[in-house]
Amino acid sequence: MSTKDFLEKDYYKVLGVAKSASPDEIKKSYRKLARKYHPDANKGDAGAEERFKEISEAYNVLSDEKRRKEYDDARSLFGGGVRMPGSGGGGGYNFDLGDLFGNAPGGAGGTGGRLGDLLGGVFGGGRSTQQQRPRRGADVETEASLSFADAINGSTVALSLAGEGPCKACMGTGAKAGTVPRVCPTCEGTGQGSRNLGNFAFSEPCKTCRGRGLVVDDPCPVCSGSGRAMSTRTIQARIPAGVADGQRIKLKGKGAPGERGGPAGDLYVRVHVAQHPVFGRSGHNLTITVPITLPEAALGAEIKVPTHGGMPVSLRIPPGTPNGRTFRVRGKGVRRQDSTYGDLLVTVDVRVPKDLDGEAREALETLRKLSPGDDQRDDLLRRAKAV
Repeated sequence: MSTKDFLEKDYYKVLGVAKSASPDEIKKSYRKLARKYHPDANKGDAGAEERFKEISEAYNVLSDEKRRKEYDDARSLFGGGVRMPGSGGGGGYNFDLGDLFGNAPGGAGGTGGRLGDLLGGVFGGGRSTQQQRPRRGADVETEASLSFADAINGSTVALSLAGEGPCKACMGTGAKAGTVPRVCPTCEGTGQGSRNLGNFAFSEPCKTCRGRGLVVDDPCPVCSGSGRAMSTRTIQARIPAGVADGQRIKLKGKGAPGERGGPAGDLYVRVHVAQHPVFGRSGHNLTITVPITLPEAALGAEIKVPTHGGMPVSLRIPPGTPNGRTFRVRGKGVRRQDSTYGDLLVTVDVRVPKDLDGEAREALETLRKLSPGDDQRDDLLRRAKAV
């Protein structure tokens, strides 16, 4: 299959399907046309034989997801149709092959370079190969334990990460110390070979060097010639303020290093936050339970409440406060991403004294005599008896 054929022929039209056709629709149309134009069913018909070749050529491209995308991308660069020098008919574009493969403005990054890469992926030609391109590093997952204060305020933690990287013994070459790998004589360093299927030649990794482009005669004993080995590295990771227990933090570019100049992957850190002896968390709010006395709850009072990392604040307890009531102290919670703060939720715990001295007991006895009966309790008894 030539570059000219690849650019000029409308494989969708050859198979009689729309550009949006599904793989099943493409296969169904191919089988129908192949039975109709197969040489065994049309002996001596040169036209049917040529039509069968066109159908097979179109199906070989459109049935492969990767080659189909490369074909679509190549044709879309020129509005879906290209006229090569010497081709009949009008319309499309007429240009020199030198422009197509590198002389176009922009060099390798221009239209010619991009189209050359696309054609190289389908036909084994072009200047670049998949194995030689930069490769992004893998994403890495790990865990970190933080104190309650570090989770609220943010912290920089040292994380020890184990993963695959360039072998330190051979510096990533795969060759034993004192030796160097040589350029693969089969693919001449491209890492690519080709496989012929009748009228087609498809690109595939070189079988001699397995796509590396290099051959190691004396392998490194540490990595067995792969050039990769497990290693441990320590990074300093910044955990943002306000992180919650169990939260998963993404640190961009802190994952495994890329290959051949590719970018590093990302690091995902699962955070575990230790409990605090006094404070709790509810979203961006801090929680605390404060004990108050029976007289404070009954008569009202002003008490001091601790805050996390700051000075105590005054909280007014109104008369008749019941046990378990929660008060809100604005702005004394956890910092949000927009630099505002949550609140401090204060729940009071009314403490009833167990041991009373003489005066305290007399005072409570007097209070009991002066206090009216509990109408709500009496109503409860009446309703329970009525059921």
